[in-house]
Amino acid sequence: MPYDPKQIEEKWQREWAEARVAEIDLAKPGDKYYMLNMFPYPSGDLHVGHGRNYILGDALYRYLRMRGHAALNPMGWDAFGLPAENAAINRGIHPRQWTLGNIANMKRQFMRWGILYDWSKEIASCEPEYYRWNQWLFLQLYKRGLAYRGKAPVNWCPSDQTVLANEQVIDGRCERCGTEVVQRELEQWFFKITAYADRLDDGLDKLEHWPEKVKVMQRNWIGRSIGADVDFPVSPLGKSIRIFTTRPDTIYGATFMVMAPEHPDVRALIADAPDREQIERWIESVRNQNALERQEAGKEGRFTGKYAINPFSEEPIPIWLGNFVLMQYGTGAIMAVPGHDQRDFEFAKQYDLPIRRVVDGGELPFVDNGISVNSGVITGLPTPKAIERIIEEIERRGIGKRMVRYRLRDWLISRQRYWGAPIPVVYCPEDGMVPVPREQLPVVLPEEYRPLQEVESFVNTKCPKCGRDARRETDTMDTFIDSSWYFLRYVSPHDTTQPFDSELANHWMPVDQYTGGVEHAILHLLYSRFFMKVLHDAGLVEAAEPFMRLFNQGMVKRFGQVMSKSLGNGVSIDELASAQGADAGRIYEMFIGPPEEDVEWNDAGLNGVVKFLQRVWRLVLEPESIAAESGSPGADVDAVALRRKVAQTVGKVTEHYDELRFNTAVAFLMELSNTMQDYLRGGGARDAAWDGSVRTLVKLLNPLAPHIGEEMWERLGEKGLLADAPWPTFDPSDAVEPKVVLVVQVGGKLRDRLEVETGLSEADAVKAALASEKVRAALDGRGPSKVIYVQDRLINLVP
Repeated sequence: MPYDPKQIEEKWQREWAEARVAEIDLAKPGDKYYMLNMFPYPSGDLHVGHGRNYILGDALYRYLRMRGHAALNPMGWDAFGLPAENAAINRGIHPRQWTLGNIANMKRQFMRWGILYDWSKEIASCEPEYYRWNQWLFLQLYKRGLAYRGKAPVNWCPSDQTVLANEQVIDGRCERCGTEVVQRELEQWFFKITAYADRLDDGLDKLEHWPEKVKVMQRNWIGRSIGADVDFPVSPLGKSIRIFTTRPDTIYGATFMVMAPEHPDVRALIADAPDREQIERWIESVRNQNALERQEAGKEGRFTGKYAINPFSEEPIPIWLGNFVLMQYGTGAIMAVPGHDQRDFEFAKQYDLPIRRVVDGGELPFVDNGISVNSGVITGLPTPKAIERIIEEIERRGIGKRMVRYRLRDWLISRQRYWGAPIPVVYCPEDGMVPVPREQLPVVLPEEYRPLQEVESFVNTKCPKCGRDARRETDTMDTFIDSSWYFLRYVSPHDTTQPFDSELANHWMPVDQYTGGVEHAILHLLYSRFFMKVLHDAGLVEAAEPFMRLFNQGMVKRFGQVMSKSLGNGVSIDELASAQGADAGRIYEMFIGPPEEDVEWNDAGLNGVVKFLQRVWRLVLEPESIAAESGSPGADVDAVALRRKVAQTVGKVTEHYDELRFNTAVAFLMELSNTMQDYLRGGGARDAAWDGSVRTLVKLLNPLAPHIGEEMWERLGEKGLLADAPWPTFDPSDAVEPKVVLVVQVGGKLRDRLEVETGLSEADAVKAALASEKVRAALDGRGPSKVIYVQDRLINLVP
């Protein structure tokens, strides 16, 4: 019977589901391995671009099972948020209806791929049984002083009368109605993540199995800077403006000051400016840009007409406003030292401001360490000593102090939209802001889909403290909260008494292998680390980090662009499974290139994988058809050589599965199948040793192509599922290549005979030859100009 994936794949998908193969009793002891793919958003149809993440995870899971690990591999849904709400608006349906429909379809597609998840642990963040614990966790942070309400600038759509996320603002306009977006300051809820800035930064040093680029991205986001705060007197204000600098040693070179347009002192500074209205219009335009847009825009500024006093040079310096200075970093004001800062240099050149050298070095702007010049008490000191000395002087004069500041801002969690977890707070005229008691959780979303502030039955409530009429908070939580602790919920997903069982969490956490896209390198991973540290401090978990190992898979491209439904270059999972089979798609996804790199999808390559699976099918189930084929074998393979090749493949595939190098593991399996084919064509016996080789090949292939693996396993007469079979054992002694004598010549003359491994590459043969004293003496210190190599027989080094 020829290999026909259509006839076998649905069969084994049903078998796995009915046997509930992936379910695991978390309370049973075992060699635990917690593996997790990042919480997916239920967006609808999956294409093979998504498959790289999930297939990689499934292959690892199946491999770990066979290695004897008690492997936990759960799945759930990051189901709240903006995309679902927008889709609901566009389609005129409820976001819950849209979300649950997508979940059902994605589960079907996961099954079509042959991916095993422990569905008994399934969670969805939009269900009250989950988000009640979001609300409980909010209250724990509130009790610990880590949740607070404060003012923050937001994107405001005057037409829709709502706050928009940055993603909803396209070219400065509301993506829904096209109205120009303005900035407003509104009362918002925050989590005080800055209280953990040092620990989040220091903790990165302990994450040995994280990609270095992710750790660098997080460090930059946290942005810990060591320097000094310094007060610059401003006479018109009758006060000083505080700046923060990481190079206080350059203070004598500060020739102007630049403030963020949002700085609270700006209004007073420009109150009597003759061009005040023009400046205010410019400020408004800058405020309507987000931080990224401002950083990427050309440097632009406005002179306030006022001056500050440089406290060291005692010179008056002009105060400017600049689009590149942000209130979110430092104090919202900087001393500009154009002689020693590239950004300040460009700004000074643009507006013809003075530039002064105060550090001796290269051409201006000189931004490296050097020797201080023209700098009073620190003149002649190297930069590190100059920094220490000037800070001492700043503190002695009482005009500032040593300071560590962060780019990281507190986490704004308020969202003015319906499809999210309600924030569990009530506002009472008598008692003020009152947290909702635990026994009244969850605060459930109303069934009616409208902005929460318009749903009277939701808004109007009783104060939990005094019983008087009160109003509920109508903001919902940022969906990053949903994904910041979900990995803990999987250990007790249906517990109605607590968010997670601490005893089980302490056994299973941290996650051993976390897999997902690098686009989550900062916010999701940083927020998860923050939550884990808070829960650790609260005594709820022992681990202080959530993920031991992190792997970021590359993107799949087609026609040079990342696969996307909107671009029309996606490859449908359903169509691929129907045409070539899910196993072919799975292997090709893993074989196409190193899993951490972006790759280009090629249909011809997929056809090559189909042919490989057909060959394996015949090797295992129809060996006589290969033995009867005409033509000589590609190599002389006897029983000893076959046994050695099988052992070598077990060792290599095991090593490369451990390291998630599935692409090279596939290559090794292809080599083994070629060797087995040559063995049959050369008349090799189909005896017990052959049968053992066949079963080893099937086992090694199983994590990547489980449908064909199970079918071949059953047809070989084996009992039980291949998914439960043990991994092949590796005996290094069986993999050792035999030795041969290599004749070594220099210029055609015999110089040495070396015992080397069979099949030595030319490069390794040259190394072995050059290690011989006789050969080196014959070459007289010169390298060979030419190499003639006959593998396993002779090497001739031509001087």
